[in-house]
Amino acid sequence: MHKVVKQQRKLKLALCIGSLFTAVPSAVFAQIPDQPLNDAERPLTSLAPAEQDKVVEEQAQTGNIFKRKPGAKHSYWDNLEGHLTVEAGIAGNPWTKSGRNFAQFYVDRANTVQLNQILGSLSHPVEDIGHGYGIGFVIEDLYGSDGRFDPTIGMGSGALNGLYQWVPTQAHIDVKFPWLFKNGIDVQFGQMYGLIGAEGTPALARPFYSFGYASDYIVPFEMIGVVATMHITDHYDWILGVDAGESTSFGAASNNSRPKGWFGFAAHDLMGGRLNAHLIGHFGPEQNNRNPRCSPDGSMCSAGIGRQANDYVKENADIMVSYKLNNKMTVTVDGTWVHDDWLRADAYGVSTFFAYDINPNLTFNARGEVFRDNTGSFITEYSSYTSFTKAISNQPYPYYNALPTTYGELTVGVSYRPEFINSKVHFGQFTFRPEMRLDKSLNGTNPFNRGCPSGVQQCTVNNGTNNMLWFNADAIWNF
Repeated sequence: MHKVVKQQRKLKLALCIGSLFTAVPSAVFAQIPDQPLNDAERPLTSLAPAEQDKVVEEQAQTGNIFKRKPGAKHSYWDNLEGHLTVEAGIAGNPWTKSGRNFAQFYVDRANTVQLNQILGSLSHPVEDIGHGYGIGFVIEDLYGSDGRFDPTIGMGSGALNGLYQWVPTQAHIDVKFPWLFKNGIDVQFGQMYGLIGAEGTPALARPFYSFGYASDYIVPFEMIGVVATMHITDHYDWILGVDAGESTSFGAASNNSRPKGWFGFAAHDLMGGRLNAHLIGHFGPEQNNRNPRCSPDGSMCSAGIGRQANDYVKENADIMVSYKLNNKMTVTVDGTWVHDDWLRADAYGVSTFFAYDINPNLTFNARGEVFRDNTGSFITEYSSYTSFTKAISNQPYPYYNALPTTYGELTVGVSYRPEFINSKVHFGQFTFRPEMRLDKSLNGTNPFNRGCPSGVQQCTVNNGTNNMLWFNADAIWNF
């Protein structure tokens, strides 16, 4: 999803290899507005934001808050929906010397049980209001340890500063316009998730507890702006958008004064509904245009680079293809790339996901990824509760990174929805997801299981191990 503000490093360029492996349950588009149940948790389709609303509209002819009496006249508020997800988990790494799982955002704390998220949403699908126009909305907030890495500067950022933090994650109005094309144009206004990637912030918008490298460090998590999805045909969409930047808003809470934007295409329900794909890019200046600041003792500095930040562009691009092999198996391939003009750095990778529905209550998932950070500027461990928020708001922050590294990662696990529990619980559903994961440096660096020396706040680590084997699990309840 991603991310920001590292200091420029002049290190050697290297080449990346492609990816292999396999992984994931009926896939997951980057970020989704509601909290699905049962098989809906694994859509593994590449959907534009407006298409997501269409799915919600088709599945929910009436909402779950107000119950319409038989024979009563339909009201707009009949389709109002509320959802809640609670996720807790642990990332077990018995070999770490730093207490951290390197190159991770949400599951960075090793051997610690965490309440990752209490995610609540209030939404309404886009509903026809006459003459081809429609309107809907989504409001969503998150509380938990995941909040440390999902802030939007200027929207409650820094309200809480401990392990558990509160952040608003979505607040947008969705409007359908019957213009230009047979299926019209869908427009979203407000705060929303980024449009690229295969793993989302909501617990059930991804197959694993842990994230891949690209999902953490390339994919933008949050944005505030306007996105238009133009339905060129029944199967092809053109996507355009403008926003304030990755995890920032406007004015004093912006990173610089230049706009950023989206451009891309999405294809859905091809080959009889088996094939979905998208090619989407995000472009614009992302470095902070404030002057750099350092702590009083000089041990930490911020990432501001002054007014020149407005002239250095950052590009994110994502191509994702999902194919349903049969009624039980789905494969998704996701290629992601980022370039930062100021850092003179690139990072890129390919992830492959595989999902096999063994039975209605059990899904086997696998994910394989090869990822290259060719200067060491992107893969960074934010080592305090507030490091990430401080980094994107031009405050001094502690961190450590690695030398230029090609990372390989293989994760296998299951999503288990126990029938003996869920059949007796009439309010929501329980899911348990154990996983085993191996990370490895493929070019001889040693970034894992070590941190900065005592008293050092910002450093590059190469005295750790060249691999990290860890065992994770989370439990999710949602309705």
